[in-house]
Amino acid sequence: MKILVVDDEELLVKGIKFNLENDGYTVLTGSDGAQAVDLAASEHVDLIVLDLMMPKLDGLGACRKIREFSDVPIIMLTAKSGDMDKLMGFEHGADDYLTKPFNILELKARIRALLRRSSAARRAEPENRLECGHITLDRDARNAYNAGRLVELTAKEFDLIELLMRNPNRVYSREMLLNSIWGYDISSDIRTVDVHIRRLREKLERNPAEPEYILTKWGVGYYFKQ
Repeated sequence: MKILVVDDEELLVKGIKFNLENDGYTVLTGSDGAQAVDLAASEHVDLIVLDLMMPKLDGLGACRKIREFSDVPIIMLTAKSGDMDKLMGFEHGADDYLTKPFNILELKARIRALLRRSSAARRAEPENRLECGHITLDRDARNAYNAGRLVELTAKEFDLIELLMRNPNRVYSREMLLNSIWGYDISSDIRTVDVHIRRLREKLERNPAEPEYILTKWGVGYYFKQ
């Protein structure tokens, strides 16, 4: 299980990371709301622990943006204990709320409870599929279909379209896609992304010259339109 912990208190983050890793979790960390959104979009995480008061983008703003492309469980951490603050957190998409200072055992108990619920919900899904219009992905078999017709994709092509479809309307820069799919970020290889996007359009779009789903945000990057 992979957990993202985002808080601008460095010592707190280190303490949470240490305790969760001792329990066998993989832990990613960030220090501001903008990092929280980027990591949630580029990494497949199972749960997010998110501070409310952070620089660049606060926890509420980060939570709201994450909810635009993901239903990952989110626990909000805050020094504020008022009912209105809790309600605001839930309104913006938080699943649970923990007031600082807190007992690390309570945090771990809440994490386990949310992960159990999330796992149960995934098991209840009839098929592990992504569908939009005439494009379908079978994530278990790693097959892609165009209007019901099986399409042969390379491993990287499948990883790329899966990432885009899993996070619809989320714009990814070429650098973010390189880092997420290929695991590196080298400016000289930036055309790699363009080539794979072109091939995906040829295989999955009705008219590759006028794509309906795999779209370009000029000057920014690519996204999947839902």
